[in-house]
Amino acid sequence: MSGALQAVFQNQRSFGPPPGQDAYVTPGTYSWVCPTGVTSVSVVAVGSGSGGGTGGSNTGGAGGGLGYKNNITVVPGNSYTVVVGAGKAGTTTTTSNSNDSYFINTSTVKGGATTSSGVIGGTYTGDGGGNGGNAGLGGGGAGGYSGNGSDGGGNNAGSSAASGGAGGGGGGSFYSVSKLTGLTMFAAAGGGGVGILGSGSSGAAAAIYVAGNAGSGGSNGGAGTASSSATGGAGGAYGAGGGVGGLLNSGSPQLAGNGAGGAVRIIWPGATRSFPSTNTGNL
Repeated sequence: MSGALQAVFQNQRSFGPPPGQDAYVTPGTYSWVCPTGVTSVSVVAVGSGSGGGTGGSNTGGAGGGLGYKNNITVVPGNSYTVVVGAGKAGTTTTTSNSNDSYFINTSTVKGGATTSSGVIGGTYTGDGGGNGGNAGLGGGGAGGYSGNGSDGGGNNAGSSAASGGAGGGGGGSFYSVSKLTGLTMFAAAGGGGVGILGSGSSGAAAAIYVAGNAGSGGSNGGAGTASSSATGGAGGAYGAGGGVGGLLNSGSPQLAGNGAGGAVRIIWPGATRSFPSTNTGNL
């Protein structure tokens, strides 16, 4: 063996495999095959958000939780399950629970689904993370790397700011009551999503009708509108809840905003790349 080749092999033994990553952002079930030389990974998972309701519940949807786990032992050539939760669609009736996202199983690392018929934010499993924001009339924000997503805004009010790189909640709607026209409820905004490249800034508070602001590089929610015939704003990627839909004077409910899908991202080597922010960016 030449001296140059010997040096290459020595470097491979000393430093291990080159860093790498795989991201899954479309809902579904996948099989991740561990690359040659990779013996540990770090993973972040974001649960999906719930869509809002209208006539039956008069609430937005909650946000999914974010969990991460570092330095998970894996075996080159082996296959590992990846599940990305689908967001729940907005309805003209009641909200419903969303779906988990996870790596290997829900006991290893998980971004949790919403609970209590879609109005309580998802939890998480892992070394760290944050719960999703609860629903108000606006959608709840997605969980963060070290803090919870912000709750959706209520009647005539936006929600408070998120923390720990989480997404902000959507701004609230309001009721207009008249003896002649009855009840009108204007559509509210969706919550802010969360990114999967590591912890960043938190989502800011949202004013009335204003979309929830994203955290850690996610996407903002869709805005609400002051119109009784409008649909609610959609939740931002990844993991945020949708806003409540409008309710006409006649009592006819309009479609609420959709909840956003979840995501899973795997990075390696797990010993040198770790969430929330150690060498977690794109290569």
